[in-house]
Amino acid sequence: MPFSRCLFLLLVLLAGCGLPDVAVAPVQTVPGTGQPRNFPAMRYALAGNPPDAATFALGRRLFYDPRLSSDSTVSCGSCHQQFAAFAQAGHRFSHGVAGRLGSRNAPALQNLRWKQSLLWDGGASNLETMPLAPLTNPDEMDETLPHLLAKLNRDAEYRRQFAAIYGPGAIDSYRFLRALAQFTASFTSANARYDHYVRGEAGGVLDAAELRGLALVRQHCQPCHATDLFSDDSFRNNGLDRRFPRDSGRAHITRDGRDAGRFAVPSLRNVALTAPYMHDGRFATLPLAVAHYAGGVQPSLTLDPALRRPDGTLGIALSAQEQADIVAFLSTLTDADFGRDPRLAEPR
Repeated sequence: MPFSRCLFLLLVLLAGCGLPDVAVAPVQTVPGTGQPRNFPAMRYALAGNPPDAATFALGRRLFYDPRLSSDSTVSCGSCHQQFAAFAQAGHRFSHGVAGRLGSRNAPALQNLRWKQSLLWDGGASNLETMPLAPLTNPDEMDETLPHLLAKLNRDAEYRRQFAAIYGPGAIDSYRFLRALAQFTASFTSANARYDHYVRGEAGGVLDAAELRGLALVRQHCQPCHATDLFSDDSFRNNGLDRRFPRDSGRAHITRDGRDAGRFAVPSLRNVALTAPYMHDGRFATLPLAVAHYAGGVQPSLTLDPALRRPDGTLGIALSAQEQADIVAFLSTLTDADFGRDPRLAEPR
């Protein structure tokens, strides 16, 4: 990450250090605050930004407000659609202002409370600073934080909502980012058929093909897709390219050549809903994405060692039937309730 961008993010965080946290008890009406029994402990704990119904409602309004972009046409919800697990269905690259295209596929937003880093390259390490990347990207929302805050402060209803929660004073970056994080932190997906299966709950039945697929995922896809979050939150090169002329991945942030071609390991949860796949959306279907690991892995200096077999060949040995079984299992990770929860939908 360029020094100027690091300094910008640091100033945003320091700007709010003098403001007291609002001591509000969690409310049951805020979704996504529970700890699923089959999940590891949250990283973005409830105490850091205590869930509150009014703040959640404010964050929801902000998430779906296109005025957050420079020309008031693109909201966070434009590229992160609820029915697609808050990814952008059917688009290889994120769509920004004036018809511009970003350079990466819009990632699914789910179970963010459990992530230690965010974005494809880990450019954000905190849920509250994550929105700054798309907000200021010229190919996405193309806005500046001062101009955005000025727009919010000109809106009487926003001023009223912020004052009711945080007290008198201007809407600043600290209050804006914390309110938005209240909504995105609520994107908990833990109610798929697989979850019912591992927790021994009603409806948790997997058929023979799905069980074979589960065994294959546990054998071949871990530790990358680890725990019931189905991601180890690491950055890996999964053999998409021999060279990285367009997008260096994690190296864009670290400036370390050893990180070239490494991207965040995405969760497999709701993966049947989030096509197309990979950081650049190059695979249109889930079978094509699975087939890549069986026969499409490309050699490079930073290729993940897990994709090199002992005999020197690349990829994972998977028959056509085994690939089909993995795809069958992945469908059990679809959380239909998450995709249609009215509390997460655009307010009308």
